[in-house]
Amino acid sequence: MSESRVARAVWLLALGQTLIYAGVYYAFPALLPDLTAGTGWSVAELALGPTVGFLVMALLTPLAGAWVDRGWGGEMLGFAPVVAALGLLALGFAGSPLVWVLIWAVIGVAQACCLYESCFSFLTRRLGLGARAAITKVTLVAGFSGTLAFPLGHWLGGVLGGQGALMAFAVLVLIGGGVNMLAVRDLRRLERAEDLRPEPDSGALGLAMRRPAFWALAVLFGLVWLNHGILLTYVLMLFEDRGASGGLATLAAASIGPAQVLGRLALLLQGARLSNAWATVLSLLAIFAASLALISAGVLPGLIFVFAAMQGAGAGLLSILRPVLVADILGRRGFGAVSGATSVAPILASAAAPSVGAALLQLGGPAVVLGSCLGLAVLALGLGFGLMRGSARGAGA
Repeated sequence: MSESRVARAVWLLALGQTLIYAGVYYAFPALLPDLTAGTGWSVAELALGPTVGFLVMALLTPLAGAWVDRGWGGEMLGFAPVVAALGLLALGFAGSPLVWVLIWAVIGVAQACCLYESCFSFLTRRLGLGARAAITKVTLVAGFSGTLAFPLGHWLGGVLGGQGALMAFAVLVLIGGGVNMLAVRDLRRLERAEDLRPEPDSGALGLAMRRPAFWALAVLFGLVWLNHGILLTYVLMLFEDRGASGGLATLAAASIGPAQVLGRLALLLQGARLSNAWATVLSLLAIFAASLALISAGVLPGLIFVFAAMQGAGAGLLSILRPVLVADILGRRGFGAVSGATSVAPILASAAAPSVGAALLQLGGPAVVLGSCLGLAVLALGLGFGLMRGSARGAGA
């Protein structure tokens, strides 16, 4: 299969992920004001739905990874978006908070099978050492899914109402599934029989879980995603607490997404010149610097833009590097199951972040939130540095 065909398939997959993420991930926050007004339910009742979806996703992601190992990744990427689209369509008819939450649980099943984790496992299995560049390209494009969802949601919510707009987003997700199918068709023509045979349950996950590096990776990315989730959830409140005006705060918050894309683009341009270990350390340093900048913004409010640049770039890079590090440190045997298991901690951290942030605010206000997030960044940096040193030592042995 020619490199041009591989590139075409990867860019198609990037487009598919963008459309799917816009519908199943960003549509809810984009439509939250319209949903609150249209249903009469509280924000807490509405937010419980996506939270349950995240929890279901966390529970099923290791199983989804094992299915990728067995050769079913393409089917998952193609058909799970159909389930997600039907779920969004059903949300348009949900008449009670209970039904709302139950439908989100079904959507969580689809998310485990068609979002980044399954996509990255599929690419790693298909492309081997070429997966980092492919994953970077996918996230480079999909980083704009929020940029698509928020203005589209604003317009659709005004025209159709919150629940009607969710039904419209279902069409977007369905198109994304179709684009995924085209990409999968091309990637399955790769002639790498030794890599693409379905892998039986060889105990790779059990062996990986006996290694300290497995738990270090899980905790590392759990810390990062808890930090990132708390800061993103309360970013406008924290910016205004630092003295930024409403308009300046909104502008800085909107720049986090483009900063993610720019960080990923920098990694793509560096290619093999920047090792995965060094890229990880630099990304963790950026997360640490972001928390310092936000704390210092109390003296100089303009530093919120430094926070946005560092936090966006660091988190954007780490979303790419997590599956790559799993392959580098734990090996590619049973990669889907192993990578899926290491993703449980960050997914749970993302689900818990809003509640943890609310508890910290109640405990001591924005100062406690900022101090806690700085502490999370310090712990992640220390753990990541130790893990990368240990990995380099093991490679040289």
